[in-house]
Amino acid sequence: MEKEQLKGFIVKKLFHHGYIGGRHTDIKNLKKGLPSHIKGDVKEAAQELIKEDILIPKPTSYGLHVSLNPRNKSGIDKYLQ
Repeated sequence: MEKEQLKGFIVKKLFHHGYIGGRHTDIKNLKKGLPSHIKGDVKEAAQELIKEDILIPKPTSYGLHVSLNPRNKSGIDKYLQ
């Protein structure tokens, strides 16, 4: 799977489940539903989305959580199409 497709998968998954703004999920949950040979690239793709300001990181005592940034609707729409 190409990196852009993987980013699109992550954004669509978070959008579909309503992880926008204050509602967040563990970064490990983003791997669910993907073939095992692709799962290693998910964390790297999520880090790139954080740099692009599409994902908001939420550090917790039990790991990194992420959610979609509601202030970057144009960036999110790019991956939803």
